[in-house]
Amino acid sequence: MTAPESQKMWGGRFERAPDASFYEFERSWSFDRRMLPQELALDRAWARAIAAAGILTNEEGERLVAALDEIEARAKSDVAWLDASKAEDVHHFAETALIEKLGPLGAKLHTGRSRNEMVATEFRMYVKEAVREIRGALGLLVRAIAAQAKANLGIPMPGTTHMQHAQPLLLSHWLLAHGEAFQRDAERLAAAAAGADACPLGSGALTGCAFPLDRKALARDLGFSRITANSLDAVSDRDFALETLFALATLAMHLSRLAEDMVLFASPEFGFIELPDEYSTGSSLMPQKKNPDAWELIRGKTGRIYGSLFALLTTCKGLPSSYQRDLQEDKEPLFAAHDQALAMTRIAAAALAATKFREARLREAAQDPALVATEVADYLVAQGIPFREAHEIVGKVLRAAEQDGKSIREMPLERLKQFSPLFGRDLSTVLTLESALARRGVAGGTAPGAVRAALADFNARIAKLEENP
Repeated sequence: MTAPESQKMWGGRFERAPDASFYEFERSWSFDRRMLPQELALDRAWARAIAAAGILTNEEGERLVAALDEIEARAKSDVAWLDASKAEDVHHFAETALIEKLGPLGAKLHTGRSRNEMVATEFRMYVKEAVREIRGALGLLVRAIAAQAKANLGIPMPGTTHMQHAQPLLLSHWLLAHGEAFQRDAERLAAAAAGADACPLGSGALTGCAFPLDRKALARDLGFSRITANSLDAVSDRDFALETLFALATLAMHLSRLAEDMVLFASPEFGFIELPDEYSTGSSLMPQKKNPDAWELIRGKTGRIYGSLFALLTTCKGLPSSYQRDLQEDKEPLFAAHDQALAMTRIAAAALAATKFREARLREAAQDPALVATEVADYLVAQGIPFREAHEIVGKVLRAAEQDGKSIREMPLERLKQFSPLFGRDLSTVLTLESALARRGVAGGTAPGAVRAALADFNARIAKLEENP
């Protein structure tokens, strides 16, 4: 069997049509049709450019642009038309549709250009738009974090290291810690978009265009800030896609870490949050269950985004110079990673915004006497004892408290003095939760004033993100 007859972009060299099974194997229309808006924008820009270069008349250029506008309008309103197409790829689809409308004039549009440069250009255009979409979703997420931090100012919670109680902190401080990671994600995505903001058009298949085109004008027409410097590199460079996938993988990792915290906090052992009904599910067997499925799915989907990054790294690692057909495999991983990351970010923003934090339980957990052990060591340091010695003393006090069945707050002063004569009655003021929080007043610390200042700065950076999505 051979492939169905259709207008080919490359068939003159061949006596026989491709085998039908091979044609289906090598077709990319099923997924690169996503870049049809970029394809048609590029085609319009190219028509204007080759008309300006004298390859087309101005009237021919105008007819081409008008026909491309009609194709775009039909593509938006007639999905069945797209579904029925047997095009090899997005470029083949657009060219075939154009020739059907304009005949020989439609066939003139491809003068001086190659699919190698076209796909590189369109993929960059797509990445720039995709990054804007993800950054918009990140804006919603950091807004939800800021809103929860403001609503819960002053609520303490136990801070942990190694999943063991360590020191007390404010819930808002914990929220803003996650927020900082997502702010970095927004910056990383912006850097990836900046890497994509160079226009390869005019590079030809690998050696550059043979016609006197104004590449800088073409780049401006398509919204690029600059042109690529080397035609051979331009058609094969996928660093921008790898950088975008790395940014998406890191975003997914940060989402997964937030998800893990939320899953733990929703458990009865923690009981720090009340899961919103809208973003939870139940059990088909156990009627009492409310499961944190939104967060579990976010955590689970992270691996798929990692897989996309490694898939493209593997595709690129052994390629010789110039364009190779292997690079057709660049788009599906990025498309999939974008779709997953966008959905994960939007769900995380909505689920977090709808979550209720249980203040009473958080305050109760923050009263754990073990959380102020460092304060006792600092108290002794203030009395002139070297920190390592103070650390040793407090460790012995805590062991004795466990043996006595008491907390460090319940240890009589006389008992404490057995470990150091420098313990005084003023120690009781050090052992309060409020004192422990207040002492961390450095910039970036968890003291109430420091957290309020951090929240103000965080909101200012959100405003900048929203101004430049």
